[in-house]
Amino acid sequence: MKALVLAGGTGTRLRPITHTSAKQLVPVANKPVLFYGLEAIAESGITEVGVVVGDTADEIRGAVGDGSRFGIEVTYISQGAPLGLAHAVLIARDFLGDDDFVMYLGDNFIVGGITDPVADFQSGRPDASILLTRMPDPRSFGVAELDSGGQVVSLTEKPEFPKSDLALVGVYLFTPAIHDAVRAITPSQRGELEITHAVQWLIDQRRDVRSTTISGYWKDTGNVTDMLEVNRSVLEGIEPGVEGTVDDSTEIIGRVRIEKGPRISSSRIVGPAIIGASTVVRDSYIGPFTSISENSRIEDSEIEYSIVLRDSALVGARRVDASLIGRGVRVLPAPRNSFAHRLVLGDHSEVQIPS
Repeated sequence: MKALVLAGGTGTRLRPITHTSAKQLVPVANKPVLFYGLEAIAESGITEVGVVVGDTADEIRGAVGDGSRFGIEVTYISQGAPLGLAHAVLIARDFLGDDDFVMYLGDNFIVGGITDPVADFQSGRPDASILLTRMPDPRSFGVAELDSGGQVVSLTEKPEFPKSDLALVGVYLFTPAIHDAVRAITPSQRGELEITHAVQWLIDQRRDVRSTTISGYWKDTGNVTDMLEVNRSVLEGIEPGVEGTVDDSTEIIGRVRIEKGPRISSSRIVGPAIIGASTVVRDSYIGPFTSISENSRIEDSEIEYSIVLRDSALVGARRVDASLIGRGVRVLPAPRNSFAHRLVLGDHSEVQIPS
């Protein structure tokens, strides 16, 4: 069995961060979202992985390499334009051959991995298997309708009026039957070959399409709110430890991991939180659910429930909350008073805020 990982999307909902960075590489607890998916694939026993890339191909290749760090072998597949999930299957035909495969959206996060769904699929080997989760408002996702016996009746892509509360999770399992389906469908109104249409074609052809409704944690990390929520979830399970230098005037409370090289002085850190390598924290408060990436500087500032990417600095930031701050950003004080700030800053930005 093989895996097809989609890492070619443009990440419009995470702009301005994704103007200069692949959305799949935005870190959660200081590790790119994409890496969690690759680790889950490796844990399921799959070693041959095709990664579909687009405009950010060089960045994805630089981060993932040949896949050996994850225990997998990666083949890169270029997608000239984001023409839909079914289009990704279409262009990956040579790589996939006649093997069964799991298709995994690279910006999705699933607690518990995919080992059980893969094992169930290999045991029963339906033509397709989809993962579902209940959502109060699933209109931004594909939506499945099941009959009274739990059989999949229909799939609709981003419906205005959903027929159920069952949203498709970004993990699909297929036999080679899907190749006939993706060749049979036509582009949707938004100009994409929809994987929901391909699976619906299988249903209409009376092929064996099954579903599993998961109860565990799942998020599509395509926007800032969900990215911060996934960061919160992961930080709750981190292993605490201190590898950096912490002075006697610093207070560390709860589950906090300080990676190799940081220098922490005259500060208060309340976990769960993680401080990346070679970061400097001075005269500051870092609150729960905060990830500070490597080579950053937090000085005379307060921040919580936020993600700070590498090489960034917060100096004199009175209060930063629920924020996603890009690479090489400088947050500096401005000569006026204000209260808490909520920031979404692109890479290499510079802003001034009240001290």
